[in-house]
Amino acid sequence: MMPETDVQIIRATRDDAAAIRVLTRAAYAKWVPVIGREPKPMQADYDLAVQNHIIDLVRDGNIPVALIETIANDDHLLIENVAVLPAHQGRGYGRLLMAHAEQLARSMGYRQIRLYTNTMFVENVRLYSHLGYEIDREEAFRGGFLVHMHKQLS
Repeated sequence: MMPETDVQIIRATRDDAAAIRVLTRAAYAKWVPVIGREPKPMQADYDLAVQNHIIDLVRDGNIPVALIETIANDDHLLIENVAVLPAHQGRGYGRLLMAHAEQLARSMGYRQIRLYTNTMFVENVRLYSHLGYEIDREEAFRGGFLVHMHKQLS
């Protein structure tokens, strides 16, 4: 399912940090029992992240319902976080934001976009693979494993 056509993606500001924290914690809460701890995005300092990273939001009225956080690196754009409020999951916001990040990467002159996720987040790995991301490697992280993925951009 794709979101409504009038969905707007807007850049987060410092004023959005608290709402970003709430959205991210709600979106990742389902993974706590899977991995036995809070995932990294639940512990992030969003007051800093909103200043140092690019965070783009989908809003329903004044409430952010989905976000993508990216970090510019020398040779690629890194997707640090994709989060959708549980009540809004399954509506295509994740795919929309992934396409947005790829467009952003191209506009910044990047030919590659990267991400990482926990190997236990099987549905995420499946989605990213479906979107054309390839697995680079796995690495041990906090008692589990991260899978690093990339996509070459045309």
